[in-house]
Amino acid sequence: MIYELRTYQLRPGTTAKYVKLFEDKGLPIVSRYCTLIGYWVAESGALNRVFHLWSFEDLEARRRARELWYSDRDWIEGFVPLALPMLLSQESTFLSPASFSPLN
Repeated sequence: MIYELRTYQLRPGTTAKYVKLFEDKGLPIVSRYCTLIGYWVAESGALNRVFHLWSFEDLEARRRARELWYSDRDWIEGFVPLALPMLLSQESTFLSPASFSPLN
């Protein structure tokens, strides 16, 4: 099992709007292709950031899921055009759980 931590830096003042948009429109689409483990909003440090943690069996499963997801018309037409103006940057980090991790 691998995990993908996605970090999004949002334009100041858009965090609540982005989170609601993702909850209402993004999550139902993405959930067709992968499993959400957790979703967080930064409360300290660099603000205006959200974090998504997704699980995949392996990198190939992630590649296949993203291929399907990124060709989904609901995603392309219904979510991306609304979300993109709120984003400043995004980062993706792959994580493997340590042997003692509860997620292992």
